[in-house]
Amino acid sequence: MQITNDRETRSVPRIHPATFLFAARALRDFGDAFVAVLLPIYLLALGFTPLEVGVIATASLLGSALLTIGVGFLGARHDHRQLLLAGASLMIATGVAFAVVHDYALLLVIAFAGTINPSAGSVSVFVPLEHAVLTREVTEQERTRMFARYSLVGAFAGAIGGLAAAVPDVLAPIGLDRLGGIRAMFVVYALLGLLGGLFYARIPRRPAADASAAAALGPSRHIVFKLAALFSLDAFAGGFVVQSLLALWLFERFSLSLSEAGVFFFWSGLLSALSFPVAAWLSRRIGLINTMVFTHIPSSIALMLAALAPTLPVALAFLLVRAALSQMDVPTRSSYVMAVVTEAERAAAASFTSVPRSLAAAASPALAGALFAASMRAWPLLICGALKIVYDLLLLMQFRQLNPPEEC
Repeated sequence: MQITNDRETRSVPRIHPATFLFAARALRDFGDAFVAVLLPIYLLALGFTPLEVGVIATASLLGSALLTIGVGFLGARHDHRQLLLAGASLMIATGVAFAVVHDYALLLVIAFAGTINPSAGSVSVFVPLEHAVLTREVTEQERTRMFARYSLVGAFAGAIGGLAAAVPDVLAPIGLDRLGGIRAMFVVYALLGLLGGLFYARIPRRPAADASAAAALGPSRHIVFKLAALFSLDAFAGGFVVQSLLALWLFERFSLSLSEAGVFFFWSGLLSALSFPVAAWLSRRIGLINTMVFTHIPSSIALMLAALAPTLPVALAFLLVRAALSQMDVPTRSSYVMAVVTEAERAAAASFTSVPRSLAAAASPALAGALFAASMRAWPLLICGALKIVYDLLLLMQFRQLNPPEEC
């Protein structure tokens, strides 16, 4: 009988830990996507101004930055799985709190301390932890391809989440008003945090030996600091057009409905998702840095053209072009950082390049909100595009000679 049990055990295929990570990422990005679209509508419906919406977005990103700093210190000595579970618990609390709290000051505190993500992207306390876990579980040859899959899963989920933002309008015929429908979606966000926590719980514990290795930065410190500075410029630029503020621009500039916004963000997210495997394919032919730069610059130009578009169809066309190109640097950037540092520094490098990005991204939404309030609606998009082009040119100048091992 013992032999039979052993054979049965050996016959059960082992599920790769990355599968649980991808599932949790999908749930989180699904929730982030519909919350990013619903957040400005919810806050405006509660009577707050565009400037106050921008301040809440800034508070959220600043809080994420500070949480990521804490993760950077804790991640060197504590199991990443436990930290991810703590983040999932915070996501649950955030969703419930947003569903029941209406006071602006309290919402500001919840946005700062919680996991609400107005960018619906990679600015999140979960990201450096997930990067470190994923890199630990794959080989160097698989690294870029797995980061592309990781980003692909999140983007597909985000596209569907953007479409789900229309649910409050769909519920209207059954007697639930828009405000009640949005509150229900925040409860759904909390439930997604619960399900994500169940997947994080399946990730293997990190051996104690790895914990001692994931200490401070060493020989790659100079490289990481330069990358962090450049990534901060990119994130500061992106903060002017986080998804919540882009939705606000579409609502105010073209009177886009919530259902139409959901459909647009679905297609936008779908195009971003399809770009990730293309980025992995392209990077094998022209290199990681070239892929990052020469796809990013056209996307920034498309954003600036959208800001000047005279009609809604023209603006949406340029924004969809931007969506198809702007995220191709996400898996390549993550893979590049992991490739140019030593194995022992990877967890620290993931945190040190994420924290400045989060801090920089936190500064610009409030500025964008002020521009919206001053009826200078096109300027956030124009500033974002111009700064991102500057970032791309600086990245190319500084790192075109520093190739990852697979390109040497």
